[in-house]
This record gives sequence, C-alpha cells and structure tokens, in this order.
Amino acid sequence: MRVLVIEDEPRVAQNIAAAMREGPGWAVDVANNGLDGRELSRQAEYDLVILDLMLPGLDGAGVLKEIRAKGTGTPVLVLTAVAEKSSVVKLLNAGADDYLAKPFDLGELLARAKALIRRGKGVSHPVIQIGELVLDTMEKTIRLRGEHVEVSPTEYRVLEFLGHRPGTIISKQSLLEHLYDYNWEHHSNVIEAHVSNLRRKLSGAGDDPWIETLRGRGYRLMTGERGRQA
Repeated sequence: MRVLVIEDEPRVAQNIAAAMREGPGWAVDVANNGLDGRELSRQAEYDLVILDLMLPGLDGAGVLKEIRAKGTGTPVLVLTAVAEKSSVVKLLNAGADDYLAKPFDLGELLARAKALIRRGKGVSHPVIQIGELVLDTMEKTIRLRGEHVEVSPTEYRVLEFLGHRPGTIISKQSLLEHLYDYNWEHHSNVIEAHVSNLRRKLSGAGDDPWIETLRGRGYRLMTGERGRQA
C-alpha cells in the first residue's frame, strides 16, 4: 500500500511514517504543509491519505476539498486537535472517512488505517481468498491449499497488492509506486525478480502459474481454483 501523510509537526509525521514502514511495510510519502500535500496528491495514486487539519499554506479542509473534487475515492483519515462535535461533522460531510483527535495512539492509528484501506479496496474482512490461495492481511501470511508459503516481506507486499485486484492487469509502474516511496525509480529492476520468485513458490507439479506476465502491460493474479489462465 502507498500512503500520503500531510502533517506539519515533523516529529509526528516521522513517527507515523516509521510505524507504517516498519509495521505493515507500506510506502509512505510525507508533506509538511498543505500546498505540498495537495501537489503530491495530484501526482500519485494513494491507498490512504492521513491529513492534519491545521496546516500552513493550505489547511486540511482545503486539501480535503481538492482531493474530493478530483472524484477520487481515496480514504482520508483526518488528524485534528479540534474535538468539537460540529467540527467533526463538517469534516465527515466534506468527505473525510474517519478522524483521530490529537494526541493519539500509534496502534489505534494503524488499526484505523488498515480498516480504511480494506474498505477502500472493497475488502471488509482482513482475509483475502482466491480459490485455494489465502492471504491474511493482518498476519501477513500466505497459505496455498492449507499449507504455509514462505515469502519475503516484499514478495508478500507484491502478492497482497495483486490480491486486492484479482484478474486485473497491474502495470509494473503501479506496483513500484505502491511498494516504494518517491525513490521507487531505484528499484525498477527488482519487480521481475519478486514476481519470478512468487510464481516459483506458488507453483506445484502440473499447476499453471498464479501470476501471469503480460509483456509491456504488467502482471495479473489469476482467478480460479488453481490459478489457471483464461
């Protein structure tokens, strides 16, 4: 997953980013003012935006308005020191999906972030099942036909991203942008290796590959009981 954190307090922003990179293993971009945050939201596709309400340059309400004006359904979690009910109602009516009052617990923030991302992907349950392939997005584990499949953290992230969109062609650039932050260009040659390793680890005797490579287009996680190609 790729997350945008728009927060003007450097320590708070760094703590959030570190927790998301080290825990779920998400790619995180950080903006320290509303104008930079707005620009980043225009340049990339995010799975979640964490947005402080009080920001220099352009306040959180203004950033939220512009995000929603694009017609995007990206979940937005607002951080606010304003706890008055009327302010919260206005935020939710303006398009925010959830809010947390400062100071907040990082564990609660991560739990809410995961729930918002699942809802944004149309996944209400933390377990994704595609035929005999099961991904537990809470435990970060993979099982195939009931057997645990050992993968690296990055391999898991590749498969989870594809698992949220089974049967859909995902471009290499889209994978890179969601696996890494704005330094993704430095990792442009590793996607093929991760996909190759996943294909090998998910393959059994006589099985068709679970992950299909479409030259010049990207990758697709196959649907069906054994990942057979259509």
